[in-house]
Amino acid sequence: MTDSKKVTGSDLMNFLKTEVLLFESDTLPAATEKVLQQVKREKPSVPVIYISSGTSSIISGSEKTIRTASDYVSENSIACELVKVGCTAPANFEPLVCIHLPGKNKLYFRNITEEKIESLLDGVFHNDINPDDLIGQSGSRGFELWPGISFIEDLPYFSNQKRVILGNCGCYNPESIEEYIARGGYRAFVKAIRHYTFEEVCDIVERSGLRGRSGGGYPTGTKWKHALNTPSTARFLICNAKESDPGAFTDRTILESDPHRLVEGIAIASYAIGASTGIVFMRSGAGYAARKLQQAIDRAREFGILGHNIFSSGYNLDIVVRREPGAFVCGEETALINTLEGKRGMPQLKPPYPATSGLSGKPTVINNVETLMNVPLIMQHGPEWFRLLGTATSKGTKVFAIAGKGRMSGVVEVEMGTSVRTILEEIADGLKDGKEFKAVQLGGVSGSFITSENLDIRIDYEELREKGIGMGAGGFVIIDDNTCMVDLVRYYMEFIRNESCGKCIPCREGTGRMLEILESVIKKPANEEAGTTLERFKGVMQLETIASVMKDTSLCGLGQTAPNPFISALRNFRDEFEEHIFDRRCRANICRGLRTFSIDVEKCTGCTACAAKCPVNAIYGTRLQPFFIVEDKCIGCGICFDVCKFSAVNVK
Repeated sequence: MTDSKKVTGSDLMNFLKTEVLLFESDTLPAATEKVLQQVKREKPSVPVIYISSGTSSIISGSEKTIRTASDYVSENSIACELVKVGCTAPANFEPLVCIHLPGKNKLYFRNITEEKIESLLDGVFHNDINPDDLIGQSGSRGFELWPGISFIEDLPYFSNQKRVILGNCGCYNPESIEEYIARGGYRAFVKAIRHYTFEEVCDIVERSGLRGRSGGGYPTGTKWKHALNTPSTARFLICNAKESDPGAFTDRTILESDPHRLVEGIAIASYAIGASTGIVFMRSGAGYAARKLQQAIDRAREFGILGHNIFSSGYNLDIVVRREPGAFVCGEETALINTLEGKRGMPQLKPPYPATSGLSGKPTVINNVETLMNVPLIMQHGPEWFRLLGTATSKGTKVFAIAGKGRMSGVVEVEMGTSVRTILEEIADGLKDGKEFKAVQLGGVSGSFITSENLDIRIDYEELREKGIGMGAGGFVIIDDNTCMVDLVRYYMEFIRNESCGKCIPCREGTGRMLEILESVIKKPANEEAGTTLERFKGVMQLETIASVMKDTSLCGLGQTAPNPFISALRNFRDEFEEHIFDRRCRANICRGLRTFSIDVEKCTGCTACAAKCPVNAIYGTRLQPFFIVEDKCIGCGICFDVCKFSAVNVK
């Protein structure tokens, strides 16, 4: 096999298993490395066209781009490879196309829709490159440079990242286990089960300093040891891949781009705690990511990486995928376990913790996707390598999903200790459309707001905790001055109220009461009696008391952290709350209930467009004469403002 130039066919599986996975040394023979280079397409003999195929890519039209590219290659009888890969660059660059000509550096192009792909391929194949959609080139020694084209690694979006977990994303076909193994995949797992005991694997992960990436930051190795040292006839490893925070999409991107590393991470973690069953708990709406993961599991089973007596080690393991019923609270670990047991997804009192009594009463370790993605790398490079990354107390890297009003959006990875300012100004490239910065929300629906005064705070568990900020699972939402903070907090509170399981009174009643008060603030009072403003103000003052009670007495993390957005917003944007209460004004002009519309009689031509579109018939008048708005009937929807062609409708 090592002497053959062809690396496809029935012999490839046996070659990878016997000459790669079971090879004891970290340095493979030169002949084997040569074959792996061909599998990885490191030095291709024919052009290779890589096209992104993640969720954001598909939404942007990448499937049509792939079909058009395939037709072009077929019609022109071009000998080349067309490879579907995961996410590489910002979401606003999708669909992304990378072209690698033999002997030359790779070229990256953005926003290549089906209309652009043919002219792009024509240009590259004939050395006539259109710079309009060009991002840059990427390559290493031994390849010919494209003159006058910058390297994408020098772009602020990439140069300020530390892509460890995301290192494989966009580099290979995520459906190909052969390519993953060629890139070093599964060797860490095989090495672990053949040469390390359960305790030794736990020790390695504990020494690395890896902490849970779901927000709490509990030491991963310590949690594994609790489960391993609890006497039991069975143990379980659960990967929490639910990820249902609005604005967070890190897990989905990882699953779609590099599912095999997650499978390997689950396998190593399962071995470390002596579990023979690994379970991936996924959200109900992530069908595409679930299919990618299931394909990876099936292929790993075909290769003998999962199953009975894996590589004659005496260890048995299988991994199954389970879909959640659609409730946000099921992401809480005890509610998650209840769901897997066929019960209603409601949190339970702790202790006992799942590590000692979890699924079916057995020791159960629950780690999220990002945590497990680190495990194969730690086993491959050693705990000391991992400890070199990050800060004194927060080791490694952190993955964020940049969303909101930044120029760049997408999944990024930074070294622990990176400042929030660097992510905002360098990686996200500031705010789009020339808007003014207002805040960054970190931590999802239960997160906190970071204002300009705290932008230099670092991504570090302890440093963020000192400021009362939770790192969360990876949401990084950029907010500009066109956002009403009162309305944003109301949205989050409505989301949490709807997702509360209703088991404990503080969360069930507290979220409902907080939402009721916030909704009264964003609309005008029903009457103008004296004392109405005072009542509204007293209601807001109750919010702080309710928030305090919820944090102290709620059963699970959902209720305990639900008030965080309000507390953070009130601390940083109290003036906006006061404007809504006393002045009945929304400076961002977002709150419909506080907007007042009027018609300028000097500009109105009586065209009737506004009256015809008004959903509540609040606009009256005679055709070709000035119209007027009945304020008591107006709901502040703004349709009249949008349809008026003569700028006759005013809003304040």
